[in-house]
Amino acid sequence: MNESAASVLVADVGGTHARFALVDPASNEPLVAGSARRYRGAEFASFADAVRRYLAETGAQPATIVIAAAGLRVDGELRLTNLPWVIARREIEAEFGFRRAALINDFAAMALSVPLLASHDLCAIGAPAPVRFDAGATQTFAIVGPGTGLGVGALVVREGRLHALETEGGHASFAPGNAEEIELLRRFATRFGHVSSERALCGSGLVNLYRTLCEIDGVDARSLTPEEISAGAHGDPMCRRAVERFCEILGAVGGDLVLTFGAWDGVYLTGGIAQQVLPWIEAGGFRRRFEDKGRLSPAVARVPASVVLHADPGLVGAAAYAMIEIGRLSAHTA
Repeated sequence: MNESAASVLVADVGGTHARFALVDPASNEPLVAGSARRYRGAEFASFADAVRRYLAETGAQPATIVIAAAGLRVDGELRLTNLPWVIARREIEAEFGFRRAALINDFAAMALSVPLLASHDLCAIGAPAPVRFDAGATQTFAIVGPGTGLGVGALVVREGRLHALETEGGHASFAPGNAEEIELLRRFATRFGHVSSERALCGSGLVNLYRTLCEIDGVDARSLTPEEISAGAHGDPMCRRAVERFCEILGAVGGDLVLTFGAWDGVYLTGGIAQQVLPWIEAGGFRRRFEDKGRLSPAVARVPASVVLHADPGLVGAAAYAMIEIGRLSAHTA
């Protein structure tokens, strides 16, 4: 692909929002200023409808598109996990006349954003400072993001090449770490059957935690949104307890990803929920559970963890993919 400036459209499609921007892959700051738009996915019958809205509003005529979407990619199609859309690469090319449509998992894009994130885009959690990305080094980073669902990915740097791992790690089984979490697991299993980490670590997961903790304590649960629970943690004891438990479980999962991926160079927390509960992540329970890995605790304690503060890391990662395609970054997506 040999693209002219701003001829690439990038999309980051999650379970709630679809984000779009134009990209100049030849620039060191590839996202074109003022080009980003965010739409609620529920307002559109299909991804194509959202693309049409963006093109109509901006008047843009991009030659290609990079689509990062939350779901499992199979044979050029991606069925979103938390939105009733199926995105087919060939159909998008044909409908809009794109010379090429690239389709990647949203957390592959999150992983590819790591080389483009600046220090002011990160908030370090705990003592170890974030490790700087080095294309010439051997590095492994894990990415985890609670949002509408729980996304998990990794960035592997080997011999000057970047490998973004597409995973559905958020659906791996939830592992309780104490008596209260064992009781949460028991009650979640009665309700859901299989209990994944996503049942606790996403927007609806925070609601699950709040309601179930109220049930355990014999307290009447109010009808609260995830945003209301996180905001209420400053004054409501049950909201605070739910948010603290959320952050502890997130820490445990983050530490597990260090061991699973060998992500000794760092873990990045992305998504709006991580930013909303940042004071509680910083309070200590996250880091304590992150490091609590038995005989491997001293090794995990040396691993940095950071909350990504950038508003659109998925778009940044999709832009990085476009840069890779023209040789601006040396990489491979696996």
